[in-house]
Parts: sequence; structure tokens; C-alpha cells
Amino acid sequence: MSKNLIIVESPAKVKTIGKFLGKDYMVEASVGHVRDLPVRDLGVDEAQGFAPRYQVIKGKEEVVKRLKAAAKKAGQVFLAPDPDREGEAIAWHVAELIKDENQNLSRIQFNEITPRAVREALEHPRELNERLFDSQQARRVLDRLVGYKISPILWKKVKRGISAGRVQSVALKLIVEREKLRRAFRPEEYWPFKALLAAGTPPPFWTELWKNDGKAVKPGSNPIGSAAEAEALHEELSRADFLVDSVEEKKRKRSPLPPYITSTLQQDANNRLGYPAKKTMTIAQRLYEGVDLGDRGTLALITYMRTDSVRIADEARDAARDLILSRFGKDFLPAKPRAYKTKGSAQDAHEAIRPVDVTLSPDQLKPLLPADQFRIYSLIWQRFVASQMADAEFWDTTVTVRAAKTLWRTKGERLLFPGFLAAQAKVAKKDAESAEPEAEEAATADLPKLAPGDRLDVREIRKEQKFTTPPARYSEASLVKELEELGIGRPSTYAAIISTIQDREYVRLEEKRFAPSELGVTVSDQLSEHFPELMDVGFTADMENKLDAVSEGKQDWTALIRHFAEGFYPLLEKAQKEMTRISQDTGVVCEICGKPMAVKFGKTGEFLGCTGYPDCKSIKNFTRDENGAIVVQERGQNQVTDITCDLCGKPMLVKSGSRGEFLGCTGYPDCKGIKNFTRDENGAIVVREAAAQEVVGKCPKCGKDLLLKTARTGSRFIACSGYPDCDYTEPFRTGVKCPNPGCDGELVEKSSRRGKVFYSCSRYPKCDYATWDWPIAETCPDCGHPVLVRKHTKAKGDIIACPKKGCSYSRPVDE
Repeated sequence: MSKNLIIVESPAKVKTIGKFLGKDYMVEASVGHVRDLPVRDLGVDEAQGFAPRYQVIKGKEEVVKRLKAAAKKAGQVFLAPDPDREGEAIAWHVAELIKDENQNLSRIQFNEITPRAVREALEHPRELNERLFDSQQARRVLDRLVGYKISPILWKKVKRGISAGRVQSVALKLIVEREKLRRAFRPEEYWPFKALLAAGTPPPFWTELWKNDGKAVKPGSNPIGSAAEAEALHEELSRADFLVDSVEEKKRKRSPLPPYITSTLQQDANNRLGYPAKKTMTIAQRLYEGVDLGDRGTLALITYMRTDSVRIADEARDAARDLILSRFGKDFLPAKPRAYKTKGSAQDAHEAIRPVDVTLSPDQLKPLLPADQFRIYSLIWQRFVASQMADAEFWDTTVTVRAAKTLWRTKGERLLFPGFLAAQAKVAKKDAESAEPEAEEAATADLPKLAPGDRLDVREIRKEQKFTTPPARYSEASLVKELEELGIGRPSTYAAIISTIQDREYVRLEEKRFAPSELGVTVSDQLSEHFPELMDVGFTADMENKLDAVSEGKQDWTALIRHFAEGFYPLLEKAQKEMTRISQDTGVVCEICGKPMAVKFGKTGEFLGCTGYPDCKSIKNFTRDENGAIVVQERGQNQVTDITCDLCGKPMLVKSGSRGEFLGCTGYPDCKGIKNFTRDENGAIVVREAAAQEVVGKCPKCGKDLLLKTARTGSRFIACSGYPDCDYTEPFRTGVKCPNPGCDGELVEKSSRRGKVFYSCSRYPKCDYATWDWPIAETCPDCGHPVLVRKHTKAKGDIIACPKKGCSYSRPVDE
């Protein structure tokens, strides 16, 4: 009897599912997408209804061959990629590739990887959802049209190699517009007051000035806007009586928040743990697919992590209530189960993110999980359990004090009953813009017994000069929140959006906040000027709704693309003619020819270049001040130093190359001596002495010794000791063969422009295999990948691991 075949996305799921399904099933992995549009051309037939032209992704040929062979032997094939739009597309493409081998194809999906959920899915297979696939296909074609049509224009007018994206460009615009608000902001002076008061009984308490002469005292609308006004008020208050004006006391309840969805998990992990969205989703993916828990085996710990629904299954809700009753007591359990309402725009296909087994507490799993996985699981477990618990109760006291023409106010809060807060550990916030109210620290002001009319003793009055601050830059958490509220993208795309604009060097993180680069501002401004509809937040959000309508069968996907193209193509044609090369007025004049200098972009970033180029090739480095004004940086270029060349004895001068500053001999080109250097805290040059160079052989070109050297960016290489007379070099070889099928190359050591060492195939660019970690010629026992790597992790220290995406094999180095 033939076995049935289940095809999932990742090898990690193969291990988890294969363990509990038994010998009647084969489980194979597609390892993500197997087909896509071609890399080097549009791949969309615009004349034939925008029909996409798919091809097997480079490097996936062996995967497809394996899936076809398995399908040929199987009785029935169950396609089980993730339960979302992308998962449906993967299932569709796999079906297209294997249908000639086996026609008996069904789609199954499950929200959690447990024996019950998988077997239930196998009992209720369905056909592939063509509407859901069309929705993904429409998104893919839209993104391809925008990227492949606009990017060449940006290459010509801004910088080669950059690109535009339909959704990412709008996210970039949000960051750029926020930065422009910051640059236009002008601070206003204000003087807040505080007073330390005492009643007849302790303790004394601090109160803050609330109103002055009937006007609210707050930044931006403060009637106390100068030192003179503050001093006059201070003088008046020093003679005034402080009397209790009113005392308000009331009981307040705070309800728990719903379980996590993708966006709120990303926000909370960023606020509380400092994790980027991409890292959070990677960790959550591992918890969903299954984690090796030693004697417990491999278990999936959470439900599917790409969701915007707060719905939970009845059995999960009941399990949470049982746990609350047994662990916390009946007072912590509401009389009725809590139900949360999902937003109208959400896709209610899956549950919220929750633990698969709520009885597995974080404390039980802490010894078994890496630190990052433990922290994310803790957040998910605490939020889910809290969501089914009773309200927290507080006793609030608000005291208003009158003095002369001023009113002062202070608030006290006393916890009466912790309710859901009992399930939530106190996690320090990393970001002041927390989206989660329960993360706020409760006010702890202790107030004495007070009554209206009580006279208070003034112990101290403080005044302080302050200035209003500009709008805060977006953090990852606040950007995700903004994207969600505006309807830009979907939960599954937020991490990719943020990664893309960082990878393209349009934005950078400064103190965990996004600041646009000069390139990012330029690209955003050009796109906003020439493609206003595409960069409009409302238009982008409406397009997301239309893509959702395709998945619901309410919109034809080709008609959607056609309508988009009718407005897009004329703008393209116009932009090709009217978009001009960047010629921004910088206010800086070229010292050589007197012409204005403009912001330009090169391999190492932005710089000021003379508009008289190519006749004048003058350039300058620059930064911007807090108001956005250009500040020229004197580079010390061609500065002669008192350091002499080791080869010829001539003085050396500061030069600048694509990898930064270095010392070059003034005898160039007759002498090619160079040195690396750094600068101390005073800016003085400190030569970096080269390490002793190891002799590793004889030069095949001249017969002199070959030396092991280190490049300025950190990687090792082998060079002839006879340089510069002999220029023979070769890369540092690891002795490990390239793992790509059919490649006879060897992995060699290289380094990136930013100085990070990596290992790539010696046959590059014919073979583009690369890994960041030291390769080891050993086959992975889990997935069969021919190379393992040695790496260091915070959680496990030095380990040997499989570099193949989706494979979780690792072991300590000493094993």
C-alpha cells in the first residue's frame, strides 16, 4: 500500500509532524517558495492580461526533483504550507510542478502543529483556493510592475543600483515626513513648577503646577515662557498660602488586552525586549514549527504567528480558564469567558497567537529554551492567560491645591486587586512609546489624609527651564503601529517592509529610532513628486483592501492590475521625461571653480559634488545639523603627515578610497607604500601596525615567499612578499568545497565593505553561495546539507550548526 505524502514549507516541520504521524505518511519540505517570477526581467506579459511567467527558483532544482519523486510514489498528496496567502501560493506552485506525477492533490491547513490539529486537517482536506492564490499573484505582479518600471528611472536620475517598492516606499515616506517635521520644528521655552507640600500628617508629597491664572500649564501652550515670568511667579508663590481645593477619590478598573496578533507582538517585543520585527518573527516561526525540548521531544509551542485576528478556539479558552482557576483562584476568573472583537479590516482566517498548551508555563520551559525563544514565549503566554482573567482594580485619589492665582494637582494610585496583572511579569520598557497600556508603571505617590480647606506647609518650590521637543522619530514598534493603523501592508509584511528600507540604506537606526539617509529623502521626494498617487497613504491602503477583495472573490485580479496600469503608465512616461538629476541647492560653493555643489551619491554614501563635473571633480563630505542644514566636514584629504614610508622613506599623506581613509606614499606612482590608521580622541593619526605575517609557501610567479596578510576590511589573503614588483595574490582558502550542486569551487574568506568577514565560493560570480560563519566539511545529520558552520550565540555559546534555511540542527562545539 502506498504511503500518503504531506508537503510542508520548512524542514523543521518535517521533523515535528513526522514524529507523530507514523509510518503511513511521508513528509517533505518545499523549503519556502519553489517558483517565482524571473530575477533579471519583468516576467509579466503586459499584452496578455498581465500573465506572469514563473520559473523554478535558482537553487531549488533538487528540491523540486525530490518532491516529484515523492509524489510519484505517494497514494495521495496533501499540500500543507502555512495557512495564509503566501502559503496558498506555495501550495499552488508545488501542485503545478508535481501534478503530472500525481493528480490526487488536496490542500490542508492547521493553525497549530499538534497531533490533533494535523489529523483533523487530514480528515477535512479541501481544494486549492484559487481566489487566495490570485490575491497573492496580484500583489506579486503589482510589486513587480512598480519595482521594475520605476527603478531604472531612479538609476538614471539618482544612483545606480537603487530601487522602489510599492509598499516600502510609502513606509519610507512616513519616516521622511516625520524627519521634515523635526527639521522644521522650533523649540519653545517653558518653565514647569513643582512643590513639596506637607499636611498635618505624613508623608509630604510633590505636586505639579496645573493652571496659572486659569490657563493650563503644558509644553507648547505655557503662559510661563521666560525666566522673568518664572521668577515673578516664584516670588508670588513664596508669599502665598497653599490650601487643599478638592479631593476626588474613586475606584477604577482596568481590563486586560486581547491576545497578541502579529503587529502587537512585534510592537511589544520591540518595546520591552528591544527586538527588531524580523527577529521577533524568526523566533516565533521556530516556536510555531517545533522546538527540541530534550526528553519531551520536539514540540510546537505556539499557534500560527501571522494573523490579525484576536479570536481563540473554545477549547483553548476553556484550558486557560482551568489554569487560572487552579493557579490563581476563583477571584481571578471572570464569571463569563472574555471574547474580543477583531477589527473589520482583519482576515479572520486564524486564531490569535497563543500557546499550543497553556499548561506549559514559561518557568517550566526556561531551562529548555534559548533565551530569545524563552522571552518571546513568555510574552505570548502571559498575554494569553491575562486576556482571560479578571479586571485589575485601583483606588485613585486626585488632590487639587490652590495658591494665589494657581492650581496644583497630584494623583495617587493604590492597587486594590491585581486581577490580570498577576499573570504578567514586570518587563522593563525599552521605548517610551509603548503601545501596550498595561506596560505602564503605576503611579506610586503616597498621599496623606487630606480634606478641602486644609492648609499645607510649603517645604520647597522648584522651577526649571525646559524647551519643547520635536516629534519623536519612529521606533520599530511605533512604525508598525502606524502602518497597521493606516492600513499599509498586512501583518505578514511589516517585518519585510522594515528590513527592505534598511537594506537599501534609505533609513538607519539611530538610538533605536529610524532616521532617513540623504538617499532615502531624495528617493522619497522624487517618488512623491512624480508618482503622487502611488505614494499616497490612502491609495496604498485602498489597494490592500482591493487585494483582500480578490481573495474574497469580489474583485477580478486582472481587472485590478489593468485599472492600476491605466493610471501608472502615463506617470511613468512623464517621469522618464521630466525627472531631472538631483540638483539640490546646498548653499555650498566649490572652492576650485566657484560653481554650486550638489548632493550626490556614491558607493560609500552621499557627498557634495561640484555641478561643474566632469570639468571639475571637487568633492566634500558633509553632515546635517538638527535643523537639516548642511555642515561641510573637512576631510584632511591630501594632508601631508610626518609619517614616513617604510619602502622609500618619503613622507606619507592622508588619502581616501572606497573603503575609507588610509596613508599613501607621496612617491606614488613610483612607490605604492600604504598604511592603515585610526585617529585618537584629539583627531591625531595613530598608525595601525601590521601583525607578523606568516610564510605559507612560495610564489608561483616569482618564487619569493608567500605571506598570509589581512586586508583593511578584516579578511585574510595570501600575497607575494615581493610586492610591488610582484603583484601575485590569492584568497585565503578554508579547504571546504562549495555545497551548491554541480559547483567545483571552494569556500574562501572575504570581507564586506563594512568590514564583516564572510565565506563565499571561489567561483563567484558564477556561483553566489556565501555564509557568514566558518564552514566545516561535515554533512548535516538532519537535512543532509554538505556543510556545517561554527558560530557563537548568546544563548548557547560556541556551537556547530546547519546553515541551511529551515534546518535547526545544532550541537555544542565540544561534542
